[in-house]
Amino acid sequence: MSEILVGTCSWTDRALLASGWYPRGSKDAEGRLRHYADRFPVVEVDSTYYALPSDRNCRLWADRTPDGFRFDVKAFSLLTGHPTREAALPADLRGEPVGPELLDTVWQRFSTALGPLREADRLGTLLFQFPPWLSPGPRAEKILAESARRAEGWPVAVEFRHPDWWREGERHRTTALLSDLGMAAVAVDTVQGLPHSMPPVAPVSVERHAVVRFHGRSPAWGTGSKEDRFRHAYSTDELAEWLPRVRSMAERADEVHVLFNNCCADAAVRAAESMAQLIGSGHLGDIPVNTLARRAV
Repeated sequence: MSEILVGTCSWTDRALLASGWYPRGSKDAEGRLRHYADRFPVVEVDSTYYALPSDRNCRLWADRTPDGFRFDVKAFSLLTGHPTREAALPADLRGEPVGPELLDTVWQRFSTALGPLREADRLGTLLFQFPPWLSPGPRAEKILAESARRAEGWPVAVEFRHPDWWREGERHRTTALLSDLGMAAVAVDTVQGLPHSMPPVAPVSVERHAVVRFHGRSPAWGTGSKEDRFRHAYSTDELAEWLPRVRSMAERADEVHVLFNNCCADAAVRAAESMAQLIGSGHLGDIPVNTLARRAV
């Protein structure tokens, strides 16, 4: 039976904390996570993109969530070729040249810290989000192969930000490449019609899992501040456009994670609630699914 898990790309985003979505009495770190996990079965950890995770935090996250809850963890920026502040590295690694040796060391510390999540069966996937400059070609394939080597034995999902990976004529090759590397493909929703707009396709490259990330439909996608790029409140019609695609993914993968990254006030949690309700209302047709948000709110 396919399982579709709906959630958001953070539970600690400052805009969400200020929105009033968390009730009074659930605003400390433990209360927030327990409140979130009572309503959704999956969340993405994005703080690990900016700094390496800690064993302590991973143990606390596992302890504060119920059986079956999943954390999708975003890979540290250095592991995906993004600019990384030297201060974000452990003190003993600062000043080291960026190369395979440093990346291997960083990966070892990153993955070791995630041990408690893996041991508690809370780990969903590791999200490797590559930068917009990574376009299809031999150099990119080498980078992907090196990432797959480091993460061997771990569940990995890959999100591209260069649209050529999913253009007509290239998408089948991209899917085959990720399949050969044992990496799940990430589908994305963005505004259409801009140079950096991502095609709204629903690739599945491995049977274990697939991921969809909804980034909003701001006309500032690819430019401007973070708030400008991701500010969007999804309408029911916009969400419904993705139902056939989610159905297609659920037919080909054991588990589909549907995550909302439109981080403006409580827009992401509201969109996730709406999508869960749409799927739970039978809009996926005849495909059997074990879904979704823990309960409608």
